[in-house]
Amino acid sequence: HEREHDREISELITKHEEEMEKLCAELNKEQQHLLDELRQQMAATHKAEIEQAQLQSQTLHSLELEALRLSLNNMHTSQLELTQSNLRKEKETALVELREMLNDKRAQEVAILQSRHQLEWEKIKEQCLKEKDDL
Repeated sequence: HEREHDREISELITKHEEEMEKLCAELNKEQQHLLDELRQQMAATHKAEIEQAQLQSQTLHSLELEALRLSLNNMHTSQLELTQSNLRKEKETALVELREMLNDKRAQEVAILQSRHQLEWEKIKEQCLKEKDDL
């Protein structure tokens, strides 16, 4: 009876050890499965975060480019306005100089004409006096 009992205990121990090994194997398998799922989730999350970061980077880059474009456009507009203003001033200065030159030329021509007129007047006057004396 005692041997029968020892043999049953031995069988129970063996069965218990087999069940423990089986449970450990299942537990390891389940643990490996959960680890694989976790790795996949982490990889998917990592990929999504990288894509989000790239999108934000592209958006930021696009915004920076647009800001630079607007800044350059403003600078170009300012430069054009300054150039137009300078050209307008140069044109006004040139017109003033031309007007002064024309006024000076007119004054010279008037003086020459007055001088000729005076000479002709004196010549006619002398001629009149000569004709008067002749008469």
